Amino acid sequence: MPTSLPNRTAAGEGAPETRYAYKASLIGSAHEFELTDTGLSWRVGGRSGVWPYGEIASVRLSFRPVSMQARRFRADIENVGGGRIAILSTTWQTVSLMTPQDHGYRAFIVELHRRMDDAGSKARLIGGIGPNTYAVALVLLALLAIAMIGLLVRALATFEFTGALFLVGFAVLFTWQIGGFVRRNRPRSYSFDALPDALLP
Repeated sequence: MPTSLPNRTAAGEGAPETRYAYKASLIGSAHEFELTDTGLSWRVGGRSGVWPYGEIASVRLSFRPVSMQARRFRADIENVGGGRIAILSTTWQTVSLMTPQDHGYRAFIVELHRRMDDAGSKARLIGGIGPNTYAVALVLLALLAIAMIGLLVRALATFEFTGALFLVGFAVLFTWQIGGFVRRNRPRSYSFDALPDALLP
């Protein structure tokens, strides 16, 4: 189900999330972002800038799990000049710990869309991965499913029940992980007043 953007903050309510930061690696400084009156302010390493909301050309939201964090989301933002920045929902804390920042990421991305909408932005709002990549993923999944079914039939025919049980367990795990990635990242477009809930924490 899509997520509706919140109304403007009323008097007495908490202010919307306007700052967000994450560390893409243990080495180097944090990637810092702020929603200002003039636009999206960003600082990545030694580079920085401010992109007016009306000059943001596109926003792509996607679900990007990694081995150390199965629940990771990403926003790729491009401006009219061709510049690109990425905002991730996780941050590195130690060599073996990547921490989710679900609430802060979601609030920041929702507020960014609201401000872009207020500025009359004509940006392309894209959800999921590219259509060609998605088609390749579906073909690979189909081929793998056919191979798994063939192995399972053979294991049952030769009374290799241990092997058959292993294949079933592997299929369930694979469907849970890869199937979730494919389902969430279906290519789509969305609007400012209906963000794709599957692509936000």
